[in-house]
Amino acid sequence: MQRLKRMQFWGRDAEDDDLLLQALNGTKTATADLGRNWHIPNGEFDDGGYVAGDLVEVYDRRGRLRCHIRVTEVYETTFGCIPDKLWREEACTSAEDFRRGHRVSWSDEALTDETRIIGCHFELVKVEG
Repeated sequence: MQRLKRMQFWGRDAEDDDLLLQALNGTKTATADLGRNWHIPNGEFDDGGYVAGDLVEVYDRRGRLRCHIRVTEVYETTFGCIPDKLWREEACTSAEDFRRGHRVSWSDEALTDETRIIGCHFELVKVEG
């Protein structure tokens, strides 16, 4: 049997699970990544390349399975044109708040308004014990 895809939400450091906790409490129902990185796995518990319909296991920063999500929508946009639904479902207060937070998360990137971003929306399916 083929295993499910895996994902981790990356925070400020290796111990930061704040974004996962937001997903578990329903505040966060979207995530984003740089377009050029979308299909690249980001660690042992992250496969990348998610598409609508995928059932995905979500792991915390210590490698423990915490929940399952179903990807509902994936699309490309740009850093200068963040759709309302993306910043809202990323638990941000505005598109500028989204950009501020991701400038910190992607601090090693030369972000411009034209930088390609992939938005990924999901629904929480099951919380693991």
